[in-house]
Amino acid sequence: MQSVERTFELLELMADSGGEVALSDLAEQSGLPLPTIHRIIRTLVNNGYARQQPSRRYALGPRLIRLGETASRALGSWARPYLAELTEITGESANMAVLDGEQIVYVAQAPSPHSMRMFTEVGRRVDAHATAVGKAVLATMPADEVAQLLARTPMSPKTENTITTIESMHEELERIRARGYSIDDGEQEVGVRCFAVAVPGAPAGAAISISGPEARMTRISTDEVIPLMQRLASSLSAELSASA
Repeated sequence: MQSVERTFELLELMADSGGEVALSDLAEQSGLPLPTIHRIIRTLVNNGYARQQPSRRYALGPRLIRLGETASRALGSWARPYLAELTEITGESANMAVLDGEQIVYVAQAPSPHSMRMFTEVGRRVDAHATAVGKAVLATMPADEVAQLLARTPMSPKTENTITTIESMHEELERIRARGYSIDDGEQEVGVRCFAVAVPGAPAGAAISISGPEARMTRISTDEVIPLMQRLASSLSAELSASA
């Protein structure tokens, strides 16, 4: 069991380092002896879960993609009934997304019945800083982890409303923590508004959201819809915990 725990610890450290790291860095961060780390990493390389770069640094391997995709599909299947309820009540498209590395990936959606609606393809990857789901997840993380993640990803502007500095993002995350939900007010796409809440205790960090044209979304009462979203997120979290 100890070696399994150590293996997962090293994989998570590699992911936290942006997917590529030197053995000496793993030793410093984990406190494990270098021979132990080398033995575990060689096993991961031999099985395709890690690979050695020409620089002799080690990166996450391609076989992890299949595991991640399967886990995302399973997570999406659990989320769909909750998203369908959210769409039925609000009339807007509902999504679930998870943090994968430095980006947010959408894993499930319930589309709005309106002819003019927001459609986000399941599997789409976006930068966390420019989306309500991304900011909701970031708000659950310690400030130092947020800073490290954002430092690895250029905070490029998607629209003129996009937050593009780490300092401004920390201020935004404080507001999100205080009110319990995040807003994307035309930060990813002009004319689109989105509300999101984190799924408490979800693996890898997850959030659910509703999004739609700004003209309709401004008529939605946050006093009514946010408690609904928080209730659904808590129910989904409880189901995920029970199945673990």
